[in-house]
Amino acid sequence: MRIGIYGGSFDPVHNGHIAMMRSALKSGFIDCLIVIPSVRNSFKLYANKLPPPYRLCMMKETIEGLAIKNCYVSDIEFGIDGVSYTAVVLAKLTSDEYIREFLMANDVKRKKAEEHHEFFWIMGSDTLGTFETWYKPGEILKYVTLLAAVRPGDDTDVDKAADSIKKNLGGKVELFRLNGVECSSSEITRSGDFSQVPEPAREFIKRHALYTENTMLNGISDEAKKQFFECATWMHKYLGCKRLLHTLNVGYLSAHLAGLYGCDKDKALLAGALHDCAKELPIEQQLEMAKRYTGDLFTEKKIIHSSAGATFIKEELGIEDKEILDAICYHTTGRGNMSVLEKIVYLADKIEPSRTYMDLAPIREAAEHDLDEAVRMTAAAVRDKFISQGRALHPVTTAMMKDLGMISD
Repeated sequence: MRIGIYGGSFDPVHNGHIAMMRSALKSGFIDCLIVIPSVRNSFKLYANKLPPPYRLCMMKETIEGLAIKNCYVSDIEFGIDGVSYTAVVLAKLTSDEYIREFLMANDVKRKKAEEHHEFFWIMGSDTLGTFETWYKPGEILKYVTLLAAVRPGDDTDVDKAADSIKKNLGGKVELFRLNGVECSSSEITRSGDFSQVPEPAREFIKRHALYTENTMLNGISDEAKKQFFECATWMHKYLGCKRLLHTLNVGYLSAHLAGLYGCDKDKALLAGALHDCAKELPIEQQLEMAKRYTGDLFTEKKIIHSSAGATFIKEELGIEDKEILDAICYHTTGRGNMSVLEKIVYLADKIEPSRTYMDLAPIREAAEHDLDEAVRMTAAAVRDKFISQGRALHPVTTAMMKDLGMISD
């Protein structure tokens, strides 16, 4: 097979990206296309507006929603330590083992997946002139032919650039015409005009309330932003898309609420973002981790991920901050004498933007001006749900409700 590879930040994916993908597939040079959202781009290290999991899942939903055939999304960069240089990515992606398993996972028949493949790296013609300055460009050309899109109105001397690459690096360059629109992700997010973003991506952005004031991370330290992005990448190994985006949404909302109620925004961002990190680990592993943090306090399957998560990030990420660990530990149940951070993460978990299990508008409104009232409203909803299911509240939840004046002694 002739396989095209198209990498980028896609922050957000826009109609220019879609035009590039469709034009490449129609060019006659390739049979299928692999799209790779970047994780640690050497040109934009930690400068992306959204962490990698959002951009990966947005691209998947967009390609599926637009029904672009023979187009697949790869998370290969999540498994690469350090900067995801193109040469490093290609060494792994073009290996027989990786590409065979990847294609078969995307419903390509084994016989076709196992045949010899030819690879093409897709890029804009404006980038062709700078290719020789990339990290190990000669090594890149050992794996791929460059397939450059000639953009309408681009004044790059593509023939000169192609000849230079062939002469200096011995590489192959092919050109194809790009039929598309001129737009940029940075201009879209700067202006707030998302009309050039395809409908499936717009729906994704709206569902998770992305590219809003809350996701700009104002007031967050550079170190916490970096840690947030790295934690998001780390959790990709352990959580499915829906759960991972939920837990990151809680991080964003927790940081916002922390700003309203005088809490440390860095701690709130990390505690919220990591609160469900252990949710999809094997139950036996969760139980063992939970015991290491809270003994036998939590044994019910539905809640042990909370204290297990505290152990998980302490041992795997080296996070020792007791406030963060406790906020994660008690995010499901609450407890008596909760800190402001614990209340924030407890609340944010229940009302983050993608939650739709009940009418959350009143609680979300209350959260903006009265933290305790919003927590009371949330706890009341939890209590009513438990009563309807014939379940008893955990003792620590009862203690929280007493503190909030919901239960008399």
